[in-house]
Amino acid sequence: VQLQASGGGLVQAGGSLRLSCADSGRTSSMSATGWFRQAPGKEREFVAASVWSAGTTYYADSVKGRFTISRDNAKNTVYLQMNSLKPEDTAVYYCAADSNAFRLRLGFADYWGQGTQVTVSS
Repeated sequence: VQLQASGGGLVQAGGSLRLSCADSGRTSSMSATGWFRQAPGKEREFVAASVWSAGTTYYADSVKGRFTISRDNAKNTVYLQMNSLKPEDTAVYYCAADSNAFRLRLGFADYWGQGTQVTVSS
């Protein structure tokens, strides 16, 4: 396993969670890392991504202003800070990494972590 996601849990609406995606190091050369989510009965959707060398970030409209993607290089870990959570944010969240940010944002990635469940109660 090269990407390990963690940090999910149960939180009330309006609360916050921080997801972590630990990189074993073999994916550290990937220029883009992102987060996706899949709710029951729905297709996987893009949440956020970042091209680290360029310092650019991308967010789905549904999370813009509430979620922040960041990285700690020393820990080889990517984070997704999620604030003002809503019940509709409930999903399994996955991290992914790829050398091509455009591909990544379309949901194609060379590396995927296992999912971590986020449940937001109303």
